[in-house]
Amino acid sequence: MAHEIFDGWQHPLFAALKALALFITAAAAFRFAERRTIAEFSPFDWVTAVAVGAIVGRVATSTDTSYLTGAAALVTLLAAHGAVSRLRFIPWFRRLVDPPVRVLIRRGEVQRGNVKRAGITPADLDAILRRHGYTSPSEVGLALYESKGSVSVFSEDVETD
Repeated sequence: MAHEIFDGWQHPLFAALKALALFITAAAAFRFAERRTIAEFSPFDWVTAVAVGAIVGRVATSTDTSYLTGAAALVTLLAAHGAVSRLRFIPWFRRLVDPPVRVLIRRGEVQRGNVKRAGITPADLDAILRRHGYTSPSEVGLALYESKGSVSVFSEDVETD
């Protein structure tokens, strides 16, 4: 029974060394990647962040996966992320990876179809407006659901055409 809990010092030591090596590899690779804050993550940024975490976690504790295999997966993933970041400057490619900007409110009128497509409930929209200092959609000239998930709200006097 003790063997199932404590199987020696070698496995934990190797796991710690692999985790440290993978952390250093990921930190070095991210050094060359574009800098974004979590609030500015697009969907493909989230996929990359989750996948990097999964690779580091899985490879560090796996006895049948080497550091080199994990490092190759990390570098490949981050290179693919970099390629997608640059390809987003091509309009047709950007439409594939970035959700469209949606008009939620135009001249005080809630655009219910776009609100629903954005996955925002009426209560969510009310809360968003309150955070921006508005008590009612009628006070809003334009509210946009941005491609990265945030909502921009502009006053009634903003040109909406």
